[in-house]
Amino acid sequence: MNGYGTTHTAWRASAGARWPAYTRHAFVEGLRDGTLPRAAFLHYLKQDYVFLIHFSRAWALAVVKSGSLDEMKAAAGTVDALVNTEMQMHVQTCATEGITEQELFATAEAPENMAYTRYVMDAGLSGDFLDLMAALAPCVLGYGEIGADLIASHSPDTAYLDWINTYGGQDYQALCQDVGRMIDDAVAARIGPSSQTSPRWASLQTRFDTATTLEARFWDMGLRGA
Repeated sequence: MNGYGTTHTAWRASAGARWPAYTRHAFVEGLRDGTLPRAAFLHYLKQDYVFLIHFSRAWALAVVKSGSLDEMKAAAGTVDALVNTEMQMHVQTCATEGITEQELFATAEAPENMAYTRYVMDAGLSGDFLDLMAALAPCVLGYGEIGADLIASHSPDTAYLDWINTYGGQDYQALCQDVGRMIDDAVAARIGPSSQTSPRWASLQTRFDTATTLEARFWDMGLRGA
């Protein structure tokens, strides 16, 4: 998948088997063919709602860590998309199952959720803008890749079209392209044109790899919810 910038393409390739373990996880395949148990999906949605609260805070931290107005605008736009679009999809889906937004907000975090969200926040608090982007990228851009793949190849009988259309749709794909360009520009501004040979690159790759592994474990947690 090369539509989200050269930095993401390099990070994704270097992540090795971690990346398909996340993007081709059994949970994802269950969304594709409709075999994912509804209980697992709802458990995941409830946890993901709480995750997105923390994730939105991490993107708000990116505004603070930004080095330019363009970075601030991109980070603020992502916060808006998370809070006013993505989280509302969770609210609407759960409402059809009799789960209120108040119940969603009160969901107790699973350990996998806590580990992932706190890792991302720590990356931003202890590091700089690039550390935070490397930790945030697997979620934003990984969901874009998953959505684009599923929207092109899902079973016509799957019950998860709303989810697939959210992440495979034009609005989310445009967001991913914007984030990918922003990351490329941020790397160029801070490291320069030979970024992948910089001593800094390895630490950013480690951030990306760790977040990718935590994404796969989040899917594991979702499956256990069944």
